Amino acid sequence: MPETWWRGAAIYQVYPRSFADGNGDGVGDLAGLRTRLDHLADLGIDAIWLNPWYPSPMADGGYDVADYRDIEPVFGTLAEAEALIAEAHERGIRIIVDVVPNHTSVASAWFKAALAAGPGSPERARFWFRPGVAGGPPNDWRSIFGGPAWTQVPDGEWYLHLFAPEQPDFNWTHPDVRVDFLDVLRFWFDRGVDGIRIDSAAVLVKDPDAEPDGLDPYTDRDGCHDIYREWRRLTDTYPDRMLVGEVWLPDAERLARYLRPDELHTVFNFPFLGAPWNAPALRAVIDDTFTALGDAPATWVLSNHDVTRPVTRYGRPDTSFDHADRKHGMATDPSLGLRRARAAALLALALPGSVYIYQGEELGLPEVEDLPDEVLQDPIWTRSGHTDRGRDGCRVPLPWSGTSPPFGFGTGTPWLPQPPEWKTLTVEAQSTDPDSMLSLYRTALHLRRTHLGDGTLTWHDTHPDVLSFTRDTGLTCVTNLSPTPVPLPTGTLLLSSSPLPHNLLPPDTTAWLL
Repeated sequence: MPETWWRGAAIYQVYPRSFADGNGDGVGDLAGLRTRLDHLADLGIDAIWLNPWYPSPMADGGYDVADYRDIEPVFGTLAEAEALIAEAHERGIRIIVDVVPNHTSVASAWFKAALAAGPGSPERARFWFRPGVAGGPPNDWRSIFGGPAWTQVPDGEWYLHLFAPEQPDFNWTHPDVRVDFLDVLRFWFDRGVDGIRIDSAAVLVKDPDAEPDGLDPYTDRDGCHDIYREWRRLTDTYPDRMLVGEVWLPDAERLARYLRPDELHTVFNFPFLGAPWNAPALRAVIDDTFTALGDAPATWVLSNHDVTRPVTRYGRPDTSFDHADRKHGMATDPSLGLRRARAAALLALALPGSVYIYQGEELGLPEVEDLPDEVLQDPIWTRSGHTDRGRDGCRVPLPWSGTSPPFGFGTGTPWLPQPPEWKTLTVEAQSTDPDSMLSLYRTALHLRRTHLGDGTLTWHDTHPDVLSFTRDTGLTCVTNLSPTPVPLPTGTLLLSSSPLPHNLLPPDTTAWLL
């Protein structure tokens, strides 16, 4: 792909713990991933984004980072990571790594030094340590994971953590923090990494001591942009590198500010991910995206390691997604959900810009909603007082082959149990089925390299419950979200998400024509 590869790439998200286990301990690792690179090359993706692979106590699935310049021993070694980067590049696959700048781990050297140094010390100034107020925390901020955002230490001070208590927030007004993270970027770019995914990118800047100013006290503060201008200047000293931000903002114009020419290259399009299976809603999100982004490239995302899998979500009466209400236990129609997930995949893959595919999406895996309470590991489960089952249901290890668990994931017992009924969803079972979800993704991704990616689209006037557009390459994509079949546009059929009886496009179906 050209130097701006990230504008139109198909990027596959790997959650290392659940992708493939190479040493038989039940946890995915780099050895397992390296053995499956040919599978990803055959799938037709352009890049891999890896969730955090750093040393970590795993209080939040690796997002509590103890050392940003090494590899978690459960996953492997730094030498194995360098080998993975080289082997992926040999297959034409780029590597994007996750950097977590908002917070670290209580096991990090800096935080241990801060605890040891005591109140008022330079070591504590790198974090948000504060005295309490009236016997309680410094303010009433709440953790995104539930409960208070402050934890008290034995000497009486409190430290801020917008997520779990094991994840203390950095103080980004401190120069040590800024300098160290620039060095982290250099460390990975020097090892051949092609891009950096920035976790929780909009919450780095906050001031617990400030008087209320009518704005969110820790989300989308203007100081975030100064940080990313520094990061962009460094990134631009390396050829062909990119930055992508995890920015959850409902305001498209505020979101677009992170994509100014001297800031991030791309951000995730979460309004598209959360939109219901509804033509006007999807059309509005798509149009708003292009209006707000201007010349910046769009990204399209249907799922990730934090959200309900599409096959389950699209089968529910309410097909939207919101972190505040994951709709655990809501009835779902698996057949309807699978049909809509297939149609949504072709819609997302056809839109101009880059697309992210979360591992297992290409297999049509459903959310595992009946995991036993005792195996749940997401801190949301405990922080919510066992009222929110969290995100473990979308993190169950992948099924590769065989007819019973562990389905070729490894030789040991997987860290989360796999449903026995996944025997029909393995890579092995789907590879020989031309009508499987895996075959649909493989065909679509290879067609996408020729006909889609970056570019423009032109909408067609059609039924209000039908989305139809033609790309600048001449490919037409039409998605029927109405309850009745509709006529197909003129053209030669390239691919459809479901059969097309009588040359009509059935409900919940997408077709590509040329």
